[in-house]
Amino acid sequence: MNPALVFNLVGVVLLLSSMFMLVPLLTSFLVKGWDLPVFGITFLITFLAGLTLYFLTKSREKMELKHRDGFAVVTISWLTMSLFGSLPYFLSGIAPSFTDAYFESMAGFTTTGASILGNLDGLPKGILLWRSLTQWMGGMGIIVFSLAILPMLGAGGMQLFKAEVPEIGVEKLRPRIIDMAKSLWYIYAGLTAVLALLLLVAGMDLFDAVCHAFTTMGTGGFSTKSESIAYFQSAWIDLIITVFMFLAGINFSLHFYALRGNLSRFAKSSEFKFYCSVILGAIVIITFNIFKAGDSSISDALRYGAFQVVSITTTTGFVTADYEVWPVLSQMLLLCLMFFGGMVGSTGGGMKQVRILLMFKQSYRELYHLIHPRALTALKLDEKNVPKETLGGIWGFLFLFILISVIATLCMTALGMDIITSASTVISAMSNVGPALGAAGPAENYSSIPVAGKWILVLCMLIGRLEIYTVILLFMPIFWRK
Repeated sequence: MNPALVFNLVGVVLLLSSMFMLVPLLTSFLVKGWDLPVFGITFLITFLAGLTLYFLTKSREKMELKHRDGFAVVTISWLTMSLFGSLPYFLSGIAPSFTDAYFESMAGFTTTGASILGNLDGLPKGILLWRSLTQWMGGMGIIVFSLAILPMLGAGGMQLFKAEVPEIGVEKLRPRIIDMAKSLWYIYAGLTAVLALLLLVAGMDLFDAVCHAFTTMGTGGFSTKSESIAYFQSAWIDLIITVFMFLAGINFSLHFYALRGNLSRFAKSSEFKFYCSVILGAIVIITFNIFKAGDSSISDALRYGAFQVVSITTTTGFVTADYEVWPVLSQMLLLCLMFFGGMVGSTGGGMKQVRILLMFKQSYRELYHLIHPRALTALKLDEKNVPKETLGGIWGFLFLFILISVIATLCMTALGMDIITSASTVISAMSNVGPALGAAGPAENYSSIPVAGKWILVLCMLIGRLEIYTVILLFMPIFWRK
């Protein structure tokens, strides 16, 4: 690994982060918010830190970015972004401790949406906008944003993209990685703008529309209201956000081809069809389960059930109803959906739909071979053979996901938390969802979690957001050997 190159790029990422901080700074200035000095100080600290790190590690020689460097840059960038991103919460006193401030910041950048803040309605607009902006930045990934505007990375930039977005299922939209990153960001920003406009027309004010557009497209789930989307009591707003959460959970390469008029890509994508099937199936089950409980009409059951299914599956985490009062079947199904997540190449978290699909396909093939042991069958995805190395990587990912979740859950229970809260918060953090069950349910927040428990969840959020391998590799001795 080349430490100088790694920290030079981390310095660049911090400089970019400081530019984003100008947005809430300007907002606080316009509305005369008391958090204006906080963002002024935060901007200066972040900008100077990034500038110092950049020039201290700058080399006149052109250095190539290797695989190891890419993994290190992504992980260290997320840690440092969350550190400097926590300053507004800590300096303003809104977060009672550094742990809470860092937890809130990590939940933003990893698009987890788990919050320790209570009365959101009383917070200054600058803070609320920063919360939303961190999720928008983390949604597509500030690393990809760096690729879009920093030609200095050249061909080596592909290593960053591989670390940020898993190689499986990611199509090369353009010959050069920089053009690909630009295309992704143009689509991302365009959909965000359209959503903000629709929410404005549907009845939100400009500030709320922009903030919720950021957190919807980033599949983050931070809201400007303590009651989340339920505050607005609008079926139109529910519908609009449901549609855009669904779109955010789709591989953005499919959006790219759709804009070029090639809609056939959707029909050819096995993962997209599986994604739709999972969501539609869950909506039907939960809708009838809620309706059968007798507390809602069929239209209300469909409205709230569909919203919550799409919100949890795409790992956005918005809520329009307290699903802890729903039948146990609906609660358990929502918990299971946390594992699925969005499609590969989307802003959603979770295990990703294509991994679940391929595990189903391989399990079926194993059963088929028990009946026909001499049969020669190939496992295919979109009419292409899936290499054994890819399948091995998926099963390894699944094993690590379960192993880390079990260990983290045991640690949470050792802190005195009940098993429902422990397991659901860990799964929610690993899948970057946000709301869980028990003490961290949709009507609660994470403020009651012990300090040690918050740091466990911070690590789970980071591991889940960066697809496990990217973070775990840094803890392996072989990674640091020459």
